[in-house]
Amino acid sequence: MAASSSDARKTWELENQVQLDDAAIYAFDPAEQDAIYDQRPWKTDVNFFKKVRMSAVAMIKIVMHAKSGSPIEVMGLMQGKVTPDGTFIIMDAFPLPVEGTETRVNAGAGANEFMVTFTETCEKIGKTENVCGWYHSHPGYGCWLSGIDVQTQMTYQQHQEPFLAVVVDPVRTCASGKVDIGAFRTYPAGYNPPDEGPGEYQSIPLEKIEDFGVHCKQYYPLPIEIFKNSLDNTILELLWNKYWIDTLSSSPLLHNKAFCNQMIQDCVQKMEQIDTASVSQSRFRMAMQESKKRKDDNPLNKVAIDAAKNAGEQVQGLASQVLKFALFQGRGGCKCGKEQQSPAPME
Repeated sequence: MAASSSDARKTWELENQVQLDDAAIYAFDPAEQDAIYDQRPWKTDVNFFKKVRMSAVAMIKIVMHAKSGSPIEVMGLMQGKVTPDGTFIIMDAFPLPVEGTETRVNAGAGANEFMVTFTETCEKIGKTENVCGWYHSHPGYGCWLSGIDVQTQMTYQQHQEPFLAVVVDPVRTCASGKVDIGAFRTYPAGYNPPDEGPGEYQSIPLEKIEDFGVHCKQYYPLPIEIFKNSLDNTILELLWNKYWIDTLSSSPLLHNKAFCNQMIQDCVQKMEQIDTASVSQSRFRMAMQESKKRKDDNPLNKVAIDAAKNAGEQVQGLASQVLKFALFQGRGGCKCGKEQQSPAPME
């Protein structure tokens, strides 16, 4: 069991590209942080922050919290620091006692009191990292910022800069085996970002597409790098044991049954909304004049991407079930079957 847990942890680290870093990244220099806060370089450069580095401990805490609340949205805060070159370094995360629904989560007075108490307690025990971001979950509909999320992040950036928004999808994380997570910063009100052309296609349920499209130009994503250190091994091992047991005892096929059905229905609805005549004209224009246009701009290709992704997750879930059966039931079941004698026929 211990060997299987260790192998699974190594696989998880490889899939999420966890990097080994030295202990210097954990050093917190209050003078350096005060100097960055005084200079406020993000005021003159809206894209000052370009990258996020998150500890493996913080990421597992966020994922476990999100999975425990699914299908209800959850929310929490992150602690860490920023660097002069525009990097968020997330050291730790803690949940907030908030009341969420399947589509939104709001922090009330109780959550604010909890945050203040938690921060004061951290200072008393010598944990000096600042609260530098918030996270919440989008169960089953991807990592992006809704209209409410954009307003929340704008408020945080106005009053608690520097601040980062992180979104995690526990359902798709369970379905794919890789953590589905994204980090974002909003632009100032009234700012028009330059047109960078179409980005990477993101699978979003039909009922959420309008909300995504209206606000997608009000923020920008930041790439996330995951790191760990030998200092984290004890805490990481304790967290992993719980994460591993929860993952091992759950079936992706059964746990994500409703999500799979929803994705199939979503693909069908998208197919029904496609105008075949306009698709044919679009293909003709792409062939004659717009050969450099992205292929996934075609609505049929987008539906195909969604269907292929859903099918791949189901195959992966089935393979996981077969592997678990072979490890925990197959051998014992075969031996028991051989040892058991068939009942004698009745005379």
